[in-house]
Amino acid sequence: MNKPSAKPHILVARKVFPEVLERLGGHFEVDHNQADVILGVAGLKARLADKVGVLTAATDPVTAEVIEAATSLKAVCNLAVGYNNIDLAACSQAGVMATNTPGVLDDTTADLAWALLMASARRLPAAERWLRKGDWRGWEFIQWLGTDVHHATLGILGMGRIGQAVARRALGFDMRVIYHNRSPLPPDQEAACGANWVDKESLLRESDFLVLLLPYSPATHHSIGAAELALMKPTAHLINVARGGIVGDAALIAALRERRLRGAGLDVFEGEPTVNPGFLELDNAVLTPHIGSSSRATRMAMAMRAADNLIAALSGQRPPDLLNPEVFR
Repeated sequence: MNKPSAKPHILVARKVFPEVLERLGGHFEVDHNQADVILGVAGLKARLADKVGVLTAATDPVTAEVIEAATSLKAVCNLAVGYNNIDLAACSQAGVMATNTPGVLDDTTADLAWALLMASARRLPAAERWLRKGDWRGWEFIQWLGTDVHHATLGILGMGRIGQAVARRALGFDMRVIYHNRSPLPPDQEAACGANWVDKESLLRESDFLVLLLPYSPATHHSIGAAELALMKPTAHLINVARGGIVGDAALIAALRERRLRGAGLDVFEGEPTVNPGFLELDNAVLTPHIGSSSRATRMAMAMRAADNLIAALSGQRPPDLLNPEVFR
């Protein structure tokens, strides 16, 4: 008779690289989801019934109901910087450690913010569609006029690590960089990215390109709505690589449709993967499917970081990215 495994049982809730499963398999009995079926609350409750740990993605709702049902659970390790999919208070109450993956994806996400910014400024997707349709009949002097990025004002709402990476990239374009946080950065950090703190209203009024990098929470829901969009220049572009729900999508669609805003580059949406069909009708919105951190190297680093957190948590060590340190003892 085979002896039962002494390894702790864990769940990997979404498809990951085989190398990650191999690493975890050296420490745990791994129940994986390489079929990549969205588990939802019911699926997570069923699969976590006998698990002590789980690797989750932003799509996995680790609610109070899930936590209450997973009586053996000790650690939830998220494959993301954001963790609004996790009820952190419920985790803490149940003594469950929760972690994220900060610092790993900053540059890759900043790169995508700039890709969206440039694509919106120069109207690249619309111009490419026009060319592919065979509508280009010849070069014209006044054709597909875009917005200059160099010497423009870049505004950043949410000046964390990714915001600072976005700001540093603006130095090469000789841009004025302004930002708004609840409090200013230390002077040395401001100097490193050539940025100056302003109040939120000034940020909205003065930005030619406004990049949103706020974490999502009830407090930041619709931080950019109709009133905020009304303060922005009609020549401005809005870039969101943070989370859906920070922007009121209906209000943004109306502003873009009515040309009260020149353009937008959006990687995240309310209710994703469902996208408000109004966006699909616009020629001044650049749309990508939540790929901010999606390079192979970065996604691998994120997954390995989450694995490191889970291995630490379940071996009695403090995970490096612990979100609720009060539960570690």
